[in-house]
Amino acid sequence: MSQLLVAVSSPWASDKLAQPIADLARRLDASVFVAHVATLQETDEHESDATQRGEQTLQLFTDRLKQAGVEAEGIMLFSDDTAKAILNTARARNCSLIVLGLTGKGVLKRLIAGDVPTNIIRSSEIPVLLCPANWDGSI
Repeated sequence: MSQLLVAVSSPWASDKLAQPIADLARRLDASVFVAHVATLQETDEHESDATQRGEQTLQLFTDRLKQAGVEAEGIMLFSDDTAKAILNTARARNCSLIVLGLTGKGVLKRLIAGDVPTNIIRSSEIPVLLCPANWDGSI
């Protein structure tokens, strides 16, 4: 059985990506690891807030995948380097595909916060599937 790593940063991913990922996983006879990298969104945000937000995001996504009949496990990651955490997890879990849901951040925000998808694509030996924020289709 192959394994997919789906990296999610916010709850919108469970609404947009759960069904297409479930369909893909069934076609590939794959299980899914749903990963969230906990990072502080505001300078005054507490780590427990970031952790709680991440756990909620993971729970929503994994529940939807399980309801669709797909084996899924949520993984909370803690790192200052989001791209590296995702890549290391995908390698450690022997994943055959990394799926990223893009957030729709503008160029300026990506320059300030770092462009995680670009860093993953440049460093990955594993295929990467990018799903645009405004995408509403199937895979």
